[in-house]
Amino acid sequence: MNEQSDFASRRAWMVEDQIVGRGISSPLVIEAMRRVPREKFVTRSMMDCAYDDGPLPIGAGQTISQPYIVALMADALDLKGGEVVLDIGTGSGYAAAVLASIAARVFSIERIPELADAAAKTLAAEGYDNVVVRCGDGTLGWPEQAPFDGICVAAGAPVVPESLKQQLSIGGHLVIPVGSVHTVQSLRRITRVSDTEFRSENLGDVRFVPLLGEQGWS
Repeated sequence: MNEQSDFASRRAWMVEDQIVGRGISSPLVIEAMRRVPREKFVTRSMMDCAYDDGPLPIGAGQTISQPYIVALMADALDLKGGEVVLDIGTGSGYAAAVLASIAARVFSIERIPELADAAAKTLAAEGYDNVVVRCGDGTLGWPEQAPFDGICVAAGAPVVPESLKQQLSIGGHLVIPVGSVHTVQSLRRITRVSDTEFRSENLGDVRFVPLLGEQGWS
């Protein structure tokens, strides 16, 4: 078995065991997880661990999230295809690639310049031409591209940033971990019901790096 087919086999196992096996049922999310080559979004030294059931270091004190958490957050956005999505905390670009496999366009923000640059290069090399990456403060969102049908935040905030809530379209979902940097956080789904009304749901406990920025942790 060559390396490419070996990774494809591991990816298929990961989807069945970690994703479908834990209750993710969206066909679009499952197919995206089957297609995106996670091994391309980790460091070379971590490639053999790409499909392990856990997060992995990607440098600069950051991690690529556990595959199941990426799938859970994508599933919570309830995408049907054709949406415009904001991805906060690009990291290696893996979650952006998963979202881009479903949505029409993904705008992704990473605060660490070297990670933003590397992710943009990887995404381009893998053919994800519907993703735009920029370096900046993710807590402020991307106002000039708003409103967004979905917003996905891969870092834990002290509270839900008001900027992100205001950049959601009516009926859109914001998925974000909220809570202390020292304990587990709760994964929240915020749905914009109207111009002034938002509904919040708790999707369970998670642990993420802190969301730094003007409307996050200092």
